[in-house]
Amino acid sequence: MSETVIPRIEGRIGRLTLNRPEALHALTTVMCSTCITALTAWRDDPAVGAVLIDHSGERGFCAGGDIRMLAESGAGDGRLAREFFFLEYQLNHLLFSYPKPVIAVMDGITMGGGVGLSAPARFRIATERTTFAMPETGIGLFPDVGGGWFLPRLPGRIGLWLALTGARIKAADCLHAGLATHYVPSERLPELKAALAENTRDIEALLEKSHVDPGPAPLLAHRAELDAAFGQGSVEAILAALEAGSEWAQAQAAALRTKSPQTLKVAFRQLALGAAAPDFAANMELEYRIGARVVQRHDFLEGVRAVIVDKDNAPRWNPARLEDVGEDLLDAIFAPLPADEAWTPLERTPQ
Repeated sequence: MSETVIPRIEGRIGRLTLNRPEALHALTTVMCSTCITALTAWRDDPAVGAVLIDHSGERGFCAGGDIRMLAESGAGDGRLAREFFFLEYQLNHLLFSYPKPVIAVMDGITMGGGVGLSAPARFRIATERTTFAMPETGIGLFPDVGGGWFLPRLPGRIGLWLALTGARIKAADCLHAGLATHYVPSERLPELKAALAENTRDIEALLEKSHVDPGPAPLLAHRAELDAAFGQGSVEAILAALEAGSEWAQAQAAALRTKSPQTLKVAFRQLALGAAAPDFAANMELEYRIGARVVQRHDFLEGVRAVIVDKDNAPRWNPARLEDVGEDLLDAIFAPLPADEAWTPLERTPQ
């Protein structure tokens, strides 16, 4: 069986290549463990000046996590799902706190777990093939892997819009939102990677040399309306504002009406709490609480059935309406876990 992550040192670069193309490099527990082992070894290795995360093939950087496994586990005791979240979030935190520059090549589909690998990186390269999304509300999950930290810190209300609607954006919008730091045509990537392997002292200069203008961001035309609507104080108020707006706004409202009402309210509260979190580790501890619970709830199991298993795209959410998702339900999902079950980083380091 081929390696699902290929770690190696090339010149001055520690390189992690995701290698599960048949699943668009969706992360598994083994893949997370392999990445952690390599990153831990390279952290204090003087031969490694920086880390590069990329993927094999051309179809996508990383489409997320192993959703089918999570649902199968969630339908039972949830143990394997919790193990995956625990390790994946430790990987997210390790990347966030990593002392050496990390470069993520977001060439192709970058969703869910792929965002968790790229968002903590100091340098994030988009290409003409990049499609970025946090589509979790469509399957009854929530925008995890640090989404609670990164999304509310994007300009205006772009992060909440991405979290609730699951909207897909391309490279120019990724640059506008700060989700990508550079735009490099995919044909230039081999040359750039070779240059980085030779020289990790001038990473920014090498990236600037390869960077080109992707053109205007389509999102700019809607920013004022987006920020006003998604600046409302509840999901219900956001939906009402969108329904009274432009054709674009009404399309966002239509998207929201297809999502899990439970998950929309979970994500809304998650991003509000994440925005106020004292550090990234505190945010990940919060997200683990949510993940440990929603993975066994009806909406996640039903969302996976509708979108991934049966593919009828007709999930039957429960509760079916936003107004039926009460604060008591949310409080139960967000409640602290027992101390011996709570998430912790690999090591407690200053944030």
